[in-house]
Amino acid sequence: MDNIFFDLKKLKYLGKNVIIGKCVRIRHPERVIIDDYAIIDDFTYISTKLSVGKFVHIGSNSVIQGGQGECSFADFSGCSPGCKIITCSDDYISGLACPQIPQRFKGNMVIGKVILKKHALLGTGTVVLPNVTIEEGAATGAMTLVNKSLDEWKLYAGVPARFAKSRDKEKILQLEAEFLEEYTLNNCTIKT
Repeated sequence: MDNIFFDLKKLKYLGKNVIIGKCVRIRHPERVIIDDYAIIDDFTYISTKLSVGKFVHIGSNSVIQGGQGECSFADFSGCSPGCKIITCSDDYISGLACPQIPQRFKGNMVIGKVILKKHALLGTGTVVLPNVTIEEGAATGAMTLVNKSLDEWKLYAGVPARFAKSRDKEKILQLEAEFLEEYTLNNCTIKT
């Protein structure tokens, strides 16, 4: 199915068995890498440099924006519907704040990276601000505000994000190994 907002051929890289909703808007597809078996649901908006690993899911109505910033999703990471990942923002203190304003009238910008490491997950409606790393296995509950990096294999919730409980690292990694073994046995060799 063709996308109505951009030509899939303009993506920097598009892996195999990728699903991109017909109504996904990618403003600069030449800055976007999408690896094998990834899914990006309809009504998602992307306007920053983006790298998506294998078996990543980006839920519907998510926003990944920030023009000059960048975002990366490692294998098996993802975000639930309605997440907002912001990689660049005005500081709202020192000048005019609007994309169409010439640079000399603008204030300071906060520009950075947002990194989701392997098995990192964002719950519905989570907001992530610039210069944050969601470490391996870290996850957020619904409606969490992430304004600083999160430690590995922990679940966070709240505004701002606070530690809630630990995730079962051994079980999740065992399930990953079983999943990849089953794919290999079914002649669907996957290299992660």
